[in-house]
Amino acid sequence: QVTLVESGGGLVQAGGSLRLACEASGGSFTRYGIGWFRQTPGKEHEFVAAINSNGGYTSYGVFAKGRLTISRDNAKNAVYLQMESLNAEDTAVYTCAASLSGGTSSSVRGYYYWGLGTQVTVSS
Repeated sequence: QVTLVESGGGLVQAGGSLRLACEASGGSFTRYGIGWFRQTPGKEHEFVAAINSNGGYTSYGVFAKGRLTISRDNAKNAVYLQMESLNAEDTAVYTCAASLSGGTSSSVRGYYYWGLGTQVTVSS
């Protein structure tokens, strides 16, 4: 059983930056691919970014446009999402998830373990 806990969310002004963290406990973290998704009320999860188990491959949602960077530190059982040039449309609950395959996926169906999420609010 893997437990994922997100942190780093909060209120930021438009144009600002945030660094989200996803920390894992239990299981074998180095075996899992990790993805980030975001969700606003009444909408489906939207793919944000993902990184494979050894950090050698990353992928991003179409809205990322070079503003996001995903990375991982397997020694700390953590994945980070650096977000720059935030705008109001980035306001959402951001959730990380672990893929048992070790790879990445832009679909929620590719992930097995999920955290509870962290709220990001961007004021315009």
